[in-house]
Amino acid sequence: MSDADGMTGVQVPLFERFADADVRALIEAYPLAWVCGGTPAAMESSLLPLIGVFDDAGRLVELIGHLMRSNPLHAALRDDPRATILFAGPQAYVSPEHARRRDWAPTWNYAQVKVGADIVFGSDLTEYALKVLIDAMEAGRVEPWGVEELGPRYDAMLDRIIGFRARVTRVSGKFKLGQDEDDATLGAILDALPDGDMAAWMRRFNRGR
Repeated sequence: MSDADGMTGVQVPLFERFADADVRALIEAYPLAWVCGGTPAAMESSLLPLIGVFDDAGRLVELIGHLMRSNPLHAALRDDPRATILFAGPQAYVSPEHARRRDWAPTWNYAQVKVGADIVFGSDLTEYALKVLIDAMEAGRVEPWGVEELGPRYDAMLDRIIGFRARVTRVSGKFKLGQDEDDATLGAILDALPDGDMAAWMRRFNRGR
């Protein structure tokens, strides 16, 4: 995402400046997301693990997932396929102690991505959705697990769940990661912050400083 809209000249707020690669990194590191859908009077939501699909330019185009057929969210999204999906990345309380400044107010750093999507369910997607999730989660293990190890239980499980594609219609995000701090304060926080994941994301968004 650019710092300004070329059509209108509107400046993008500091914490809303991010790239497609940042979206991908957050989704791959924090795949468990809130999926919300349904009418305002009958809103449903569930935490579901999702795997991103990206085009040749690195832009998020789909999310692959599955859920129980008995989950009320399934019925809600069949009636209205429009969903809002919320990914929460690293988050941490930052104390004046971390900043080494008593005249500095505490804050909370975080990263989030919000995705609008149209949900398409399909029984033919279920095994694929399970495969891509398991492959992603088991990657790098000495002995990766596979569904065939479930034996007959696998077929019984398939009857109770359904896969889906979430076709992305919009993406927004907020990455509040110390971009507004002066160099000395940022350096102090990075040195003192005990959360390694948060520190890594802060460095990602403050490269070259």
